[in-house]
Amino acid sequence: MAELFRIGDQVRARRLDPPHHTRLPRYARGATGTVTDLLGRHPLPDRRSRGIAAEPEPVYAVAFAAGELFGEGDHTVTIDLWESYLQPAAADPGSARTAAPTAPHHAHNPTSEAPPDQRSAAREAMK
Repeated sequence: MAELFRIGDQVRARRLDPPHHTRLPRYARGATGTVTDLLGRHPLPDRRSRGIAAEPEPVYAVAFAAGELFGEGDHTVTIDLWESYLQPAAADPGSARTAAPTAPHHAHNPTSEAPPDQRSAAREAMK
């Protein structure tokens, strides 16, 4: 399968909040950047971490303006992102919430989201 994006393309990171592991940083979700390099084809770690077969897919270096990611800064931040994490920048930002069939997943840690008094109970439930 051919790569969906080329060097110089404007892309938007998908807005996902999956219940499993993902390599897509939360701070980059929904942000627009520029593809600066094609880094080869590699299995999506999000699927592999769950024991699901993953065919290699394109991985891109994507440069984001720091201001786009953090609201300030005059430098760029380059992140290596799998094709499943990206969509064309011209796409409706709201559609970034719709996951592709191979969409990444984020590790869910109930102890990090629970109030302090509930964390110990959540840890016990995970044992």
